[in-house]
Amino acid sequence: MKGLSFNTWVYSSFPVWVPSYPLEETIRRIAGFGYDAIEIGCASPHAWPPHLTVERRRDILALLRRENLAVSSMLPAPGGGPGNNPSSPIAEERAWVVDHYKDILRLAHDWECPTVIYLAGWAVFGTSQTEAWHYGLEALDKIAPYAKELGITLVIEPTPTDGNLIESADDAILLAEQSGHDNVKLMFDTIHALYRNEVPSDYVYRMGDKLHHVHISDSDRLPPGHGRGDFEAVLQALKDINYGGYLAAEIGFHSRQSEPDWYAKENIRSLKAIMEKIDWKIG
Repeated sequence: MKGLSFNTWVYSSFPVWVPSYPLEETIRRIAGFGYDAIEIGCASPHAWPPHLTVERRRDILALLRRENLAVSSMLPAPGGGPGNNPSSPIAEERAWVVDHYKDILRLAHDWECPTVIYLAGWAVFGTSQTEAWHYGLEALDKIAPYAKELGITLVIEPTPTDGNLIESADDAILLAEQSGHDNVKLMFDTIHALYRNEVPSDYVYRMGDKLHHVHISDSDRLPPGHGRGDFEAVLQALKDINYGGYLAAEIGFHSRQSEPDWYAKENIRSLKAIMEKIDWKIG
């Protein structure tokens, strides 16, 4: 495993408005808690690409290097304002999303980030599941070659709590296979497996050597050990398959009542305790 990462949503006012911290402050806090990496959500106030000048991108990269914090991964905000639905029935929206992903990929490249999450979108009423799937695959086919030029891997995430298109491990596997691009891999978030009453560790074995990235979240977006998930089983499964990516915690952002620092500190405490128990080390 490369290391432990923490997602910025809980520090970034997405999807609720507060709490909200500048990206620079968030980087310093996450590094201070002992994380190896940060996962950056591409939304304001942190990383909406048009808001970031060349100079600010350079300054943030310099800060990341000073804090010895890698960018494990980046992801778009699903939905909101102009929409982020690659499977939209509106052709103009689909075209905008492809361009938006390319903006994110350029930003990821600027920050030496190797992985960008692909959210295939959702089927809108009046659009069949087959049509929506085709649109999501078509967008992926336009984005993946550009990502490869920049040396970036796209990872498909099943998101049943939020969408109705890529709902399971098998859905993600099929979309990746149909894409035919060797820089399109898989990821999953434990909360989505729990939502479907599936066993998260089963996803690890099912995805196997195609598994490139993992989101850690207990039920209700809690840190591991505070909900109903068996995270010892998840980490043991990852160890069994010789998983070589990051564990990125995507937690706490479901409510403005969340205290971001507590989520970040409790997550790393819990994961390190489990890693010690199963004798799994970083690197």
